[in-house]
Amino acid sequence: MADVKRSRIANRECSVARAMEAIGDRWSILLLREAYYGVKRFDEFQYYVGIAPNILSTRLKKLVDAGIMAKIPLPEHAGRYEYVLTEKGRDFFPTYLALKKWGDDWLAEPAGPQVVFNDRFNGEEIKYPEVLNARGAPLRLEDIEIVPGSGAVPFNRKRFGADGKPVAAKPSRSSGKR
Repeated sequence: MADVKRSRIANRECSVARAMEAIGDRWSILLLREAYYGVKRFDEFQYYVGIAPNILSTRLKKLVDAGIMAKIPLPEHAGRYEYVLTEKGRDFFPTYLALKKWGDDWLAEPAGPQVVFNDRFNGEEIKYPEVLNARGAPLRLEDIEIVPGSGAVPFNRKRFGADGKPVAAKPSRSSGKR
């Protein structure tokens, strides 16, 4: 049981788990999509995403609380706000692009993607950068070695060891009953 508790702590400290906690639901990603398209007003988010007002309010609050968006009062309309991307929210854009590319490559209709991004300077379509390994070849899962990082909790230091080879999980001592 102690190993299960330590693994939960390791998950709580994991940057991917933290990112998913901050952003990781369908509605939040779609709200960020609209923010990247230039949407800032509550009613515009509601219109373009097709989201219920209560869910929209909750998700926008979550993005504001996470520092991904800021809620700015509109001087010309008392009690109304704009939701603008913070530096943290703008910094998520390459991650959004990676998700969009995967969706375009694997899930788009045969005619192609719904939206493409063009360079404002020359109008040419933005090319997604390929992730390369240290030898300059396209990165494959088989090319990576998992090693504990400088912020690794003891559970992950033990799990991934100094040589990057995963340590076999200890069998559970539970009776198998749930």
